[in-house]
Amino acid sequence: MPPVSSPETAADLSQRRGVRIVGGALIPLLILGVWQWVSTSGLVAVSVLPSPSMVWLAAVDLTERGLFGHYVAISTQRVLVGFAFGAAIGLALGAVVGLSRLGNILLAPTLGGIRAVPSLAWVPLLILWLGIGEESKVVLIAIGAFFPVYTIVGAALRHVDDHLLEAGRAFGLHGLRLFATVQLPAVVPSAVSALRLALAQSWLFLVAAELIASSMGLGFLLLDSGQNGRIDRIFLAIISLALLGKLTDSLLGLFERWAVAKWT
Repeated sequence: MPPVSSPETAADLSQRRGVRIVGGALIPLLILGVWQWVSTSGLVAVSVLPSPSMVWLAAVDLTERGLFGHYVAISTQRVLVGFAFGAAIGLALGAVVGLSRLGNILLAPTLGGIRAVPSLAWVPLLILWLGIGEESKVVLIAIGAFFPVYTIVGAALRHVDDHLLEAGRAFGLHGLRLFATVQLPAVVPSAVSALRLALAQSWLFLVAAELIASSMGLGFLLLDSGQNGRIDRIFLAIISLALLGKLTDSLLGLFERWAVAKWT
């Protein structure tokens, strides 16, 4: 008799791409359905909660006028540039603090204090120093991206298992070779998680930058729509930010799978 195959477990099913896609779409579809029903049934006035179709028409209108795609592109560019600079500096200083006791003593207290400064507190200073151009916005986003990477990478390097370090030194590994062979692979999952958190922070700091001093972008669309009472465009900006944030996070998730497979 042929062997009877055992039924798939829940863990096996959860690894299937189709199951994950359908499962992940259930709650958004439910929210969309409830939103459509509430906004069209008269329970809530459309001036408070526009229907999904109104938001869609707002997107179509801005797209036809050549504004929506431009706003999305400029906001995405600001986030990616600021994230790249902030994450790179965060990785470098996180490595210094994590690998050097002297670096930790000198840098950690000061950076810990700066980390507590709210994002909006930087805005007037950056405007005075850099003006209202792209530089001030990118620097603010870089600040938002820097601290998650610096904090997590530094902590991860400080807590690498001593037994791994001793084993590496026993094989003659020291300095850069020890870092590349033992310490770096040990902190790759933490480092990529830090990058994903930093990217989310970058989108948050983007809105802070564009709400204060901007004439384009999704943050500007939020502010301008609020001033003009266009709640449909406010919803459009919020949904766009959520989708862009999820898309960029998913791309980093793919990088995480590759990095973990390569380095661990």
